[in-house]
Amino acid sequence: MIYVYAAMLLHKAGKNVDEASVKKVLEAAGVTPDEGRVKALVAALDGVDIDAAIKEAASVQVAAAPSAPAEGAPAAEEKKEEKKEEKKDDTQAAAGLGALFG
Repeated sequence: MIYVYAAMLLHKAGKNVDEASVKKVLEAAGVTPDEGRVKALVAALDGVDIDAAIKEAASVQVAAAPSAPAEGAPAAEEKKEEKKEEKKDDTQAAAGLGALFG
């Protein structure tokens, strides 16, 4: 996760998210960078609009938050279906970056 944090820090600071920059951030934090993970992170983020990805991730979390039912509690079957759908959304959101965390 620290590799993703390094990339987000660089992006927020307006810097390029490249291998050398990620390595410098990790080294400054006292972490010995793993070359493979750094390369995988930079390759995974190539062409990604990080701001849009952050907004999308935030909207998934908000949408997954349970809301109070308007008329009583929903049936147990409806709750199970909602949980399955939420789990599927989280899995799809994490696809692609999961390989970075060994």
